[in-house]
Amino acid sequence: MSLTGSFLGYDGRYLRIATEHGELTLPLASVICEGADCPDPETWVPELRLSGAGRLGELVLPALVEGYARARGWEPARIETDDGHALYSLALPRETEGAEETDAAESAGRERLRISFRLTSTDDGFADLLANEADMAMAERLLDAEELSLARDAGLGRLDAPGRLQLVGLDALVPVVAPGHDLRALSLSQLSRLFAGEIADWSRLGGAAGPVRLHLEAGTSGQMQGFEALVIEGMGRALSEEVIRHPDAAALAEAVAADPGAIGMLPFGQLGATQPLALSGPCGLRSTARPETVSTGDFPLTLPLVLYRPMRRLPDAAEAFLGWIATAEAQLVLRRAGVTGLAPIPIPIEDQGARLAGAVLSAGEDVGLADLQRMLETLDGHQRLSTTFRFEAGEAVLDAVSRSRVVQLAQSIRDGRHNGDALLLAGFSDGRGGPVANQDLSLDRATAVRAAVLSLLGGALPPGVTLDVAAFGEAMPMGCDDSATGRGINRRVELWVAPLD
Repeated sequence: MSLTGSFLGYDGRYLRIATEHGELTLPLASVICEGADCPDPETWVPELRLSGAGRLGELVLPALVEGYARARGWEPARIETDDGHALYSLALPRETEGAEETDAAESAGRERLRISFRLTSTDDGFADLLANEADMAMAERLLDAEELSLARDAGLGRLDAPGRLQLVGLDALVPVVAPGHDLRALSLSQLSRLFAGEIADWSRLGGAAGPVRLHLEAGTSGQMQGFEALVIEGMGRALSEEVIRHPDAAALAEAVAADPGAIGMLPFGQLGATQPLALSGPCGLRSTARPETVSTGDFPLTLPLVLYRPMRRLPDAAEAFLGWIATAEAQLVLRRAGVTGLAPIPIPIEDQGARLAGAVLSAGEDVGLADLQRMLETLDGHQRLSTTFRFEAGEAVLDAVSRSRVVQLAQSIRDGRHNGDALLLAGFSDGRGGPVANQDLSLDRATAVRAAVLSLLGGALPPGVTLDVAAFGEAMPMGCDDSATGRGINRRVELWVAPLD
């Protein structure tokens, strides 16, 4: 039997080719491969091709690549190829300090992994994935329904499924003004009206009279696309044509810091000398961007930094690097790069006075003081971990990012990081619907998270750790229910921990 097709990839064992029968995966050892693209197992070097968002490809992932090389005792070499492209070669160190390579074969023999970056945008990274020009797409926003459908039609599988979406870290877009500005907080509605051009003078917001000047990064930025989709288009508005665009966050921060009439949106880790604003709501709740509010997703404009991978085999060396990203060592690298990582941040209950006060103030007909008392009695002796799970509207279906976080929680339990812990999944709901239905829904959600974790652990917890559920309905809102964003923040399951008795 003979097959003719185009070479698509090789992972060290299996060859992928596009044939008239579709894409096929064949063990190289079992076939005779003829053609210029046929890999030579003796000289082949594993490669991982990444394409997409510049924020990931310029700063975050290169820092992780270099950190991974150090952890393995390898030497990383960055090779600038052309504009928008870069290549890392990770190799064993030379046996003799300062020794010269004798030939290309010796150099190639030390090489263990190549990681290439094409620095463009989330949109272009997805296009490269469809065209088989990348192994993974770097994204600073979630793919929309149309993009996910295109991926399925192209045979890439469900890119929002566990294992297909890898959460690298969390970032947030923060509204910023010049230092010394009178403004301290904005509602999402006010932010939307500002960037739609409906509020053109600061006096409309109680500040000194003067024109508002709007600043954003380039429209190809995935974070800017996420901001426009959520805050502008999601609230039925169009972005003002008066927006001043900047090539990167540093240029935007410099421009806003120097202009008392300016307002911009910046990534949480790149605020520069600007003055960040809190986000407030008509119900009186206010959220400030801090590492813990970004890690929990309680800050309304939290955005994920993710890698999308299709249903394709990757070389073992590439899989090892991707697995290392979730380690404690990698989380330190992310923190130094200005990104909120995946490591849970402990939040003691005594540090949660503001949201507990909000729960008391919002108590009323649907949630009484007895309900709050029951909640506090249940949580007594626990501290919250920032790992938080969120859901689709009106359902007990985890959103794409939370499905990835379930995998991380199961892995941390399997690895023994919660030995001696009594874990509690506390379910909450938004305020839409009746209190009994919301109580039941919050229980269903906490139970769904527990079931998903147990499924990944083979149906049972290891000795030395427990995982229980509790439900409190709409008892402790984190956002205002007057907006889809606020309701989405409130539909959550929190992870709490106490010493195991």
